[in-house]
Amino acid sequence: MLGLKLATDPRWAKLVETNIEEILTDHAWCEQKAATNAITIISLNSEHEELVTELLKLAQEELEHFQMVHDIIKQRGYTLGRERKDSYVNELFKIQMKGGSRQQALVNRLLFSAMIEARSCERFKVLSENIKDEELSKFYKELMISEAGHYTTFLGFARKYGGGIDVDALWKDLLAAEGEIIKNYGKSETIHG
Repeated sequence: MLGLKLATDPRWAKLVETNIEEILTDHAWCEQKAATNAITIISLNSEHEELVTELLKLAQEELEHFQMVHDIIKQRGYTLGRERKDSYVNELFKIQMKGGSRQQALVNRLLFSAMIEARSCERFKVLSENIKDEELSKFYKELMISEAGHYTTFLGFARKYGGGIDVDALWKDLLAAEGEIIKNYGKSETIHG
């Protein structure tokens, strides 16, 4: 369904289990960044009423996820560490088309957002199916479903507002590029790492 070109090796989940505090901290900050991204899209495209309405809901959900992860961190006696750079997201951002019209910028940002949600969804699936921690396994399964909804929201809006732009071709190109980028990841205790 997601169209990703390279699946995450399930052994990544075993690596994650060696440092649950680290993955939870990274995950919390990913949720915060996702909420911020949705708000940024709204602020740059406030004339699109349906987009604003749906991305407000999405941003609220991402903040709820941030709180849920933070609650797990506290319950386990961990500390929310400092925000981390997300090298995967930064590499994706570098290949995102720059310039062009406002419409092109919106479509590009929506596709970029859909890609991050798709990979997060796939990673949550891997975690839900491969970690021994039952609480986190269930938690990541629930979040996987949510991330899939976010992915389809962003992709759907890219298609809706992409009149005259070959959105499907751009998406196909982004999938191919992401497939190359992700080859360098899956070696650290981070959501995209």
